[in-house]
Amino acid sequence: MDSSLPEVWQAAASTPFFPAVAKDSQFFIAFLLLIVGIAVTGVFALNRSFINIPALGVPASVAIAAAPQPLFRAVASSTKPLSQLLRTINFSNKVHVQLQEDGIRQDDNRLSGTAFLDKKLFTSYSLNMDDDDEQESQPSLPNFQETLSIFGAIDVATRALKSEHDSHRSNIHNYRPDAFSNQALGIGGTCSLIYTEEGGGFNVVIEEGTIKTNASLATYLPEIPEEIPFDRENLSFKIIMQARCLLDALAELAPTGPTRLTITASKSTPYLTLSGSGDLGSSSVNFAKGRDLLETFSIQEDWTQTYKFDMIKYSSEAMRIASKISFRGDRQGVLSLQFMVEQDNGGVSFLDFRFVPFVVHDDEDDDGDSVDEDNRE
Repeated sequence: MDSSLPEVWQAAASTPFFPAVAKDSQFFIAFLLLIVGIAVTGVFALNRSFINIPALGVPASVAIAAAPQPLFRAVASSTKPLSQLLRTINFSNKVHVQLQEDGIRQDDNRLSGTAFLDKKLFTSYSLNMDDDDEQESQPSLPNFQETLSIFGAIDVATRALKSEHDSHRSNIHNYRPDAFSNQALGIGGTCSLIYTEEGGGFNVVIEEGTIKTNASLATYLPEIPEEIPFDRENLSFKIIMQARCLLDALAELAPTGPTRLTITASKSTPYLTLSGSGDLGSSSVNFAKGRDLLETFSIQEDWTQTYKFDMIKYSSEAMRIASKISFRGDRQGVLSLQFMVEQDNGGVSFLDFRFVPFVVHDDEDDDGDSVDEDNRE
């Protein structure tokens, strides 16, 4: 006859269970086994040879640590803001690049167009040089822009290749997003800008999925551009307005084919006037004083200067992408257009253009045709 349940309990109480590993030591033993497992995995990864650990692992670590770091390295997850800003100053074949701690400055020496590429546009940004030093180079701007355009073009090339092999694939479907494209699969790409040493090439490395593109752009000996002097302490006027308003004004003047643009700022109405004159006639646009057009209007004295219309048009791309513009003129007649461009990540970038006016002689004719053509932009 089997024992009753109380008798079984009494028998078990007299013989308590003792685990092989004490309760206080179980965590230590588990951690030790984990370390041993990781070590054994590493040994098998190195062809099950303990000799490879000091023979390969240690020298590789030393080589990585001792490798020379580039003077400049920045990584961006998107080239759209970079291409967008560089497109505003693409009126020259070469661009003057200054590497700074807070970002990259790129100038063009024809009319002093400057794009400030803030470090916030990059996911990582490192500059390995002394605080007092400034690295400068002059790569080819068209080649740089063409290289940046490769980013994101892999999916487009893949769709084009599919359309060549599939005669039943229509052009409409060819431009629709593919379910297996990098964008749909969430495979992000990176664009790295690397400047290894002074006088070396400017490297652009683009990685998208399993495809890696490496381009080395030749740099020229930097010719320091003459900076157009702008006296911020002696401003004749300062206006902050919507950049689109200025772009629309230039579009209204363009049909007459103007060669010169006269800008007049006055304390009385009309407060701001843009006048264009050319072979086909003349026209003008007036801006009323009001926050809907001129958000900020500050003027010290009446101001009138004339500029080459085509030079002002070089900044039209900046007017198109910018949200606001700071419109300033100093007492020497230098015009400064500073644009604020809002980025998708919430940051802002700035573009700065400066223009030198026509120099009119004191003995000019009444029709105003006597102008020193050598002292313009």
